[in-house]
Amino acid sequence: MTLWLLLFGGLAVAASVAARRRIREYIEGPDVLDDDMIRRIEEQGAIEVEDPLDLEEVREEEERFWSETWDLPDED
Repeated sequence: MTLWLLLFGGLAVAASVAARRRIREYIEGPDVLDDDMIRRIEEQGAIEVEDPLDLEEVREEEERFWSETWDLPDED
């Protein structure tokens, strides 16, 4: 019985560590500006990125968002 508890405890710790790692990676994300990038923006006025935004796609999504109808909350 003690062996099963130790095994279960070890699995719980491993799952917790893995979950924390995934959460940290999600929060930090790959597209975070660091200090060097900000300095380059200040000096050069721009920065090059690997995958620039598709402005047409952004415009279409913005139009779709603002064209949605919104239900007002019920007044009780």
